[in-house]
Amino acid sequence: MNQILLVSFVGLLIGAYGTAGTDFSDDIAVFGELEGFDIEEGDDVGLFDELSFKSEKGSKVLVNVDGFGAVGDGVSDDTQAFVKAWTEACTTQNSVFLVPEGRRYLVNATRFRGPCSDHFIVQAFTIDSSSAIKVKGLTIQNSQQMNFIVSRSNSVRLSDVQISAPGDSPNTDGIHITASINVVLENCKIGTGDDCISIVSGCSNIKMKKIYCGPGHGISIGSLGAGNSTGIVTNVVLDRAFLKDTTNGLRIKTYQGGSGYVSSIRYQNVRMENVTYPIIIDQFYCDSPTACQNQTSAVEISKILYRNISGTSMREIAMKFACSDTVPCKHIVLNNVFLEKKDGTAETYCNSATGVSKGYVWPLAECLTSSDKDLIIKQTEEVGLAPQSRENLIHTEL
Repeated sequence: MNQILLVSFVGLLIGAYGTAGTDFSDDIAVFGELEGFDIEEGDDVGLFDELSFKSEKGSKVLVNVDGFGAVGDGVSDDTQAFVKAWTEACTTQNSVFLVPEGRRYLVNATRFRGPCSDHFIVQAFTIDSSSAIKVKGLTIQNSQQMNFIVSRSNSVRLSDVQISAPGDSPNTDGIHITASINVVLENCKIGTGDDCISIVSGCSNIKMKKIYCGPGHGISIGSLGAGNSTGIVTNVVLDRAFLKDTTNGLRIKTYQGGSGYVSSIRYQNVRMENVTYPIIIDQFYCDSPTACQNQTSAVEISKILYRNISGTSMREIAMKFACSDTVPCKHIVLNNVFLEKKDGTAETYCNSATGVSKGYVWPLAECLTSSDKDLIIKQTEEVGLAPQSRENLIHTEL
């Protein structure tokens, strides 16, 4: 590991929920507030290079923080135990820095630096109830569950982070963000068996720039609203990303029966290759072996901008807006979008979704401005409109 790893823990702060945006008449106007919502430039790590992850063989040396005096009760100061354990792990070949799950470790302001010995492994990492955190140059491999979690925190910056897990490994989200505000992800390469990035309830001011995703389930907001819960996500920007061989691209997923809102989301400068569902909003998400019950309440989705999006879809439906009849999606803006299917014709599917198209948009999305509920726009020499069965509304986990 030849890059510097920097982690700073400063105090405790619970992330606050965002607030809803105001209504507006012009679908484009609302995004002016996001135009200045950018990320400072940093060192690039070769965003569009192929991911190459080598499996580690041989015995591992576990370096457990508890063995260096860490208590993990959320009250005792475990800073020195972490420093000593880090020093031991960083200077030991084939070592694994182990922080046992299910405990709460209090670590005050400190720094963990590399470079470390060869084959130093981190298999999972969690930042919880913290503020002013920086993580740089960290590699996480083969976590059995979520790889990197940011929870109940404020002002967190992750840069040059690489995460790898087998493409068929379940529930191995790359970076999972929950109940946190002011989080920046930059120059991250992620390949997993679940969402590369998942952003769930209580998150606001999330900025992502120069992200590589694949394999995996794409970059997701949600799921939200499970078990009739309230979900809130607002002010999210993804700028410059490359997704390859993923089941989803840019996804917002919510359960029926939930409440709350997803608002002020901007996706821009994104390229996708061989993605099953490049653009998808799914208010009928159901990750269950049995069919989910039909319910009228839903998490409201509005003010979503897709700008400069291109790539190839593995299925005919390249853009899918499957929204609730009672809580429809609104103010969806497509600005310079070009998605095609290699072997066939790309389509757009809409249900209870309204918005506008600006610039060049392909496949056409006239259904966004239509009052008809089940409508598919097929790209042929003469664009025809055909009714679509409601089976397209059911989208289970891939």
